[in-house]
Amino acid sequence: MEQVVSEIGKKARIDFGCVSDGCDAAIEISLADIGSDDFQAVCPKCHQTYAFDSVLRDKLRRMLELVIALRNAEDILGDTSVSVNVAGGSVKLPYALLLTRLNTLITLEVGDEKMDFHLRVEPASPDTFR
Repeated sequence: MEQVVSEIGKKARIDFGCVSDGCDAAIEISLADIGSDDFQAVCPKCHQTYAFDSVLRDKLRRMLELVIALRNAEDILGDTSVSVNVAGGSVKLPYALLLTRLNTLITLEVGDEKMDFHLRVEPASPDTFR
């Protein structure tokens, strides 16, 4: 199980926008890397460091657990659809398609602000669906 967590965790990535004045870089990290107490994310452009408190690390750890649970349920999700009502009937969208084609955001409170974290497992490119 530890190998599965590590393998999926390396692929499960989040990014967020740097909040330093004048910096517009995206800071990307692997969910598997956030577990340690001394973890820091570093902006690739301005080199601002970000330390996550235990509450934020716990939420991101649980997000990784959710990603792993979704991976473990792929055979069930392959048979699952989301039905959207439209004029003239409904359209069934395969759940797996929704997971790969929609941007997944987790909005968390950081300090006194709410911040959006983009979550990616597949596709691997951060720019594919932006």
